[in-house]
Amino acid sequence: MNNDDLKTLEDSFDLIAPRGEELMDVFYERLFVAAPAVAPLFARSDLKHQKTKLLATLVLLRKSLRDLESITPKLRQLGAKHVAYGAQPEHYPVVAEVMLASMAEIAGDAWAPEIEQAWAHALNLVAAAMLEGASDAKAAAAADASDARRAAAPATHKPAHRKPKPSRVSRTAATRLATAVWLV
Repeated sequence: MNNDDLKTLEDSFDLIAPRGEELMDVFYERLFVAAPAVAPLFARSDLKHQKTKLLATLVLLRKSLRDLESITPKLRQLGAKHVAYGAQPEHYPVVAEVMLASMAEIAGDAWAPEIEQAWAHALNLVAAAMLEGASDAKAAAAADASDARRAAAPATHKPAHRKPKPSRVSRTAATRLATAVWLV
């Protein structure tokens, strides 16, 4: 992002930050309308607490805009946590779209296409980092499950390669075989 985009993000966030609680209310209302399938993901959570956490994440993003690399590990951890909540990769674009619409509603006439574009880019960067963390978490869970299955599976002991033991043939059969070979 260039300096103009960063300034646009900072100024626009500073404009809507005093109405942060209202932003969260609008966001979750819009989210549950736009994507009703995600509502069950929040069934066991305290939505007020969830709103506080999301707003805190946006504030952290605002403070870190000029050094996004510094919060990338935190965003990856957040993505990993969201796997446990049931978040799917297809939810991320919907969340970004709903967040943009919610911010536009709160900003009112001050919202402009360049603000929308800058926030869309920033939210895509956030989503990319979270999706990396989610992917890593899924891979780690799959590896753990595979290890657990191997540990739980009955051991199939295969002895080291040895020469086969000669078969035991009765003396009578050996004599007949020798006689047959000799006669040929």
